[in-house]
Amino acid sequence: MATLTVPPVPVSPRDDAIQLYKAFKGFGCDTAAVIGILAHRDATQRSYIQHEYRTMYSDDLLKRLSSELSGKLETAVLLWMHDPAGRDAVLLKEALTPDFINLDAVTDVICSRTSAQVQHLKQIYYSTFSSYLEHDIEQQATGDHQKILLACINKPRYEGMEVDRDMAAKDAKALYKAGEKKLGTDEKVFVQIFSERSRAHLVAINTCYHDMYGGSLKKAIKSETSGLFERALLTILRCAENPAKYFAKELYKSMKGLGTNDTTLIRVIVTRTEIDMQYIKTEYQKKYNKSLNDAVHSETSGHYRTFLLSLLGPNQ
Repeated sequence: MATLTVPPVPVSPRDDAIQLYKAFKGFGCDTAAVIGILAHRDATQRSYIQHEYRTMYSDDLLKRLSSELSGKLETAVLLWMHDPAGRDAVLLKEALTPDFINLDAVTDVICSRTSAQVQHLKQIYYSTFSSYLEHDIEQQATGDHQKILLACINKPRYEGMEVDRDMAAKDAKALYKAGEKKLGTDEKVFVQIFSERSRAHLVAINTCYHDMYGGSLKKAIKSETSGLFERALLTILRCAENPAKYFAKELYKSMKGLGTNDTTLIRVIVTRTEIDMQYIKTEYQKKYNKSLNDAVHSETSGHYRTFLLSLLGPNQ
């Protein structure tokens, strides 16, 4: 469930474009007006606004926003202006750029998306950047981490809810034999099962693993793998079980301790607002006994805070 709030009576994209142009005019930018419009428009409306702005003023709205805004607010707003697949493509391209490598972000995006979303963003990535996502991952990721990312990108997965219980039990046995039962780990088995099985099937494997061996598959992953490969497997499994709980934890980690990881905070809020942010807020409240809105309010300031809180919607 989304948290985006839009006007009850839709505003015409032309009117929005005019108001944005006015906000940019003169000395300084009326940032509050910009946020008041863009933080309350859905992906389709934002696309229409960009089109109208270009038609009316022969100017690229994204470039104008980039010149008028700065810092974390600029990063968040520019990311927000894309549609979901385009946004993921931008996130991946930035995270795979040699000077700014962020393989945590690459892992989170690829391993938390559905197979259909990954296939779509792969096409957008190529059409936008004239570069194959696989190629860029091969250049920047290594070892088993590289293998799991490439497998997730190249193997479209079934996304239905039907599960073959016998198959799930066989997979649980295969993972046990490849991990906890063995000296060392057969990573190939983990890569194959985690990249090829549906989310519903992975949840069934998790249950079978516990029933058959008395232990947790998550604990097995933590003891048998490490680093980014471990992160990829855990992300896939946690998003199969409960994506909202996974993202609530990522948000908590981004704001925990001294300082805030704004890269993660922006990425999660902006990418989930129109999908399941209401569920994420519920999970956050349940797990950390604090509302996500209050947490974001205490970790951010100024127009940046206003923008993120606008996307999160009213406090629960």
